[in-house]
Amino acid sequence: MVHVVPRGFRLAGVRCGLKKDASRLDLTLVAGDADLVAAGVYTKNLIYAAPVALDRQRTPALAMRVVVANSGNANACTGDRGLDDARNMAAAAANAVGARPEQALVLSTGIIGEYLPMAEIQAGITAAAGRLDNRPESLLNAARGIMTTDRYEKIVSRSVNCGDSACHISGIAKGAGMIGPKMATMLAVIMTDATLMPETAQTILQQAVDQSFNCISVEGHMSTNDTVLLLASGRAGTELLEGADLTTFQTGLTEACVELARMIPRDGEGASHLITIDVSGTATLADARCIAETIANSSLVKTAIAGNDPNWGRIVSAAGYAGVPFDPHGVDLSVNGTPLYQGGTPIPFDAASVRQSMQDNPEVRIHLKLSAGTATATFWTSDLTVDYVRLNADYHT
Repeated sequence: MVHVVPRGFRLAGVRCGLKKDASRLDLTLVAGDADLVAAGVYTKNLIYAAPVALDRQRTPALAMRVVVANSGNANACTGDRGLDDARNMAAAAANAVGARPEQALVLSTGIIGEYLPMAEIQAGITAAAGRLDNRPESLLNAARGIMTTDRYEKIVSRSVNCGDSACHISGIAKGAGMIGPKMATMLAVIMTDATLMPETAQTILQQAVDQSFNCISVEGHMSTNDTVLLLASGRAGTELLEGADLTTFQTGLTEACVELARMIPRDGEGASHLITIDVSGTATLADARCIAETIANSSLVKTAIAGNDPNWGRIVSAAGYAGVPFDPHGVDLSVNGTPLYQGGTPIPFDAASVRQSMQDNPEVRIHLKLSAGTATATFWTSDLTVDYVRLNADYHT
C-alpha cells in the first residue's frame, strides 16, 4: 500500500547518532507548511518525561508548526536539565522551519534517566529540516525515526469523505514493549488536512484514543513518555467540520487509531500472537474493559497462548478476579470461534483442532460472554514468550 501524506505536511527521518546501530534512524521532523491545529493525549503516569510536560502546556493549540521526535533516549527522570533540553529541542526545530519557539512540540522515547546529547540533536534537526518532503518515502523514514525495539514501522493512511471534499488521515506510531494503558511506551502522530478547531480536535482525539491506544497492553507497564498528537492543516478545502461531517471524520480517525494501536501488541517484544479479547454482556463499558484488561495482563493466559494451549481455565479465572461482579453460571467462552465453556460449565471440544487454529494464525481471538447486561469492549494484547524475557533482561546493559 502507498501511504499518502495529507496536504500541508512535510516529514523527514534522519540519523543523528542516538542509537548504537549506525544503520538506524533516530530523529524525525513533522512540519506544517503553515499553522497547524494541534491536540494531544498523554500518559497518566505520575512519573512523566520532560517532553510530556512541555507538550501538555502547549496543547490544544491553534498555531503549531512542527513536531520533533527522537528515539534512543526518553529524556525522562532528567530533572530541570531535561526540561531545558526539551525546550531547546523545540526551539531548534521551530527555528529550522522558520517558526516561533512556542510553535513546536517534542516527543522522545528510549532509555530512561539519561541526558540528551544536544549537539547531536541539533545537528539532526538541521539535517532533517533540509530533507522535509511530502513523498511516501519521507513518511516511511519519519516512522522509522521513532522506532526503538519495534520490528517494523507502523503507518496508516486513509481518505474520509467530508461534504464535497475528501480529507486525508495518516499516522505513524511506535511501540512494542512497556505497553499498558493509559497509554503505553508509545508515540503516535496523526496528521489530517481537515479543518478543525483546537477544542474539537482535542475532544475527538481523546475519544479515538479511548477506543484504541487505551485498549492495548503488552505487559501492563505504563510508560513515562506516552503521547498521541493530532495535527490538522485545514488544507483539504473543506469547511470547518461539524455535524454529520464531523461524525464521519471521527469514525475515520478512530479507525485509523485502532489500526495503529493493533500494530503495537502485534509487534510486542518477542511476541508470536496478537490476542484480541472481546468481552460482552456486562452492565457497563467500564466493567467490560476491566475484565478484558485483566485477562490481557495475565501472564498465565499470555503464556498459554504462546504455547498454543486452549487453557480456558486461566481465562475464566482471570475474569473472576477482575473485581467486576457477575454470575459465574452465566459465563460463555470461545477461542477462535470454538466454544470451550458455556453457562459456567466446561463443554467437550476438539483440543487438537483449537490448538492447530492457534498455531496457524498470528491472531488469537478470545470471546467471553457474560449475562449481566449489553455492554461490550475489545482489548488487544500479545502473548508472552522467552524472547520477551531475554530482550528486556538485556535492554539496558
